[in-house]
Amino acid sequence: MVNGGFEERVPRTPIGRMFGVLLVLSSLFIVSIFVAKITAVMTVEAISGSVSSVNDLYGKRTGTIEGSTAAGFMQRRDIDYYGYPDLDTLLQAFEAGHIRAVVFDAPVLNYYVQHGGHEYGRTIGQVFLREYYGFVFPQGSELTEKVNRTLLEMQEDGGYEAIYRKWFGRLQ
Repeated sequence: MVNGGFEERVPRTPIGRMFGVLLVLSSLFIVSIFVAKITAVMTVEAISGSVSSVNDLYGKRTGTIEGSTAAGFMQRRDIDYYGYPDLDTLLQAFEAGHIRAVVFDAPVLNYYVQHGGHEYGRTIGQVFLREYYGFVFPQGSELTEKVNRTLLEMQEDGGYEAIYRKWFGRLQ
């Protein structure tokens, strides 16, 4: 197996030769495991995407809507981003490949992905800045109490979660 002047150092006994074969096979096994581990890590990285936290946005072509809370969040963190006037323009830029990441309201992006968004679009990572939506009624409106009770009942019986999953995917 070894050429170049080492012919006198080959195993000569049957046990020595079996040991030599065992060493060669075990080294092939170890190299194979090493290559498989490296390949697995690279594959998981490629599948999970290159953004899993806020820190991964630095240096990426990131976009959001100008004047949104997401834009303010990225400005406070000194993250460079492309600002777009509305959601349609933002998503068109993403689909065209002008930007690689979109930072905006999670329910809006979940809806986009859930209902046939761009083939490579998916929401990843944790919510960077938690915000809550609400209903606004005129002061003293009789609808306030009705809506509050209905929402509470829906949260208790699982209806809220079912509707959320239908339209937005997983609960955040």
